[in-house]
Amino acid sequence: MELAVLIIGAGPAGLATAACLSQRSIPYLIVEREDCSASLWHYRTYNRVKLHLSKEFSSLPYMPHPDGTPTYIPKEEFLKYLDCYAEHFDIKPRRWIVAARDTAAGTEILYAAKFLVVATGENGEGRIPEILGLESFHGEAIHSSTYKSGSSYAGKRVLVVGAGNSGMEIAYDLASHGADTSIVARSPVHIMTKELIRLGMTFIQYIPITIVDLFIMNIADVTFGDLSKYGIVRPRIGPLLLKSKTGRSCVIDVGTAGLIKKGIVKVFKGISKITGNKVQFECGNGCEFDAIVFATGYKSTANLWLKDDKCMLNSDGHPNKGYPNIWKGENGLYFSGFARMGLAGISKDAYNIANDVASVY
Repeated sequence: MELAVLIIGAGPAGLATAACLSQRSIPYLIVEREDCSASLWHYRTYNRVKLHLSKEFSSLPYMPHPDGTPTYIPKEEFLKYLDCYAEHFDIKPRRWIVAARDTAAGTEILYAAKFLVVATGENGEGRIPEILGLESFHGEAIHSSTYKSGSSYAGKRVLVVGAGNSGMEIAYDLASHGADTSIVARSPVHIMTKELIRLGMTFIQYIPITIVDLFIMNIADVTFGDLSKYGIVRPRIGPLLLKSKTGRSCVIDVGTAGLIKKGIVKVFKGISKITGNKVQFECGNGCEFDAIVFATGYKSTANLWLKDDKCMLNSDGHPNKGYPNIWKGENGLYFSGFARMGLAGISKDAYNIANDVASVY
């Protein structure tokens, strides 16, 4: 079957790209491996998750969030938005099995497209680091993508590995449900309130980013105090500049910082080895745990199915090109949702891809 544009993946990146193409009257087919759109949001997010950015920075192209939407959108509300988005633009993903092939009624269909959009995103598969002795751990060891709620961990000793947004929020959820909670925070991280980030993202439209960073960091100092004495170290550059340069997000605090300061959530620097249920930390201390939750991020799976004879992907399945041109490959190949810039970055990718296709279609 010959196509103009084939989009692989029906998450927010695929839906946004499809909408932008339809606005330019460019025909496309969108295919999805799972049985629904936005499968990451449906199946691999914990129950209490909300969008960390306010709604004005969290919509997809041509469809702002409706009046009455909460400023910081809960999971279920966001899923309803995505369903309405797909319906509004008449986006109907087709289920796919392997690579760009689909099976219907026992017949294999081969698609040939002039343009291919990889919209499977950067969160294809959970990443668990190699740790000496992990295989000897007798308790439950899971990736954060399968964590749903702390209710089943009440009274248990739980270690969260990774102090990004997921790790910090899971630690808070565990402690709130009565788990004896610890967290591993190896890398420096900014702790901010959601209101400070909203303020900062508004200000950078008018004021240099370094000045805005300094301003919100000073307010964060007043809000949280010096967290370094509790094991949370701040990066050398500001949160907004760090995000724009590396894609690394600050942590939007949901209350975890307060629990850390009270000693309810304990912080460790790194793991040196695991022996049975005992985890040995780099500081020399050792503790026993009943469960470990790895909030250690994701890797793309694009390099597992995309034949990449131009070496445009690295070993983690991410485009080798850096921001801001990460969206454009060669020979009609595009990448949507790999810039680590959230929904705003996804929207920008979708606009760029649709405009580029339109210029040569």
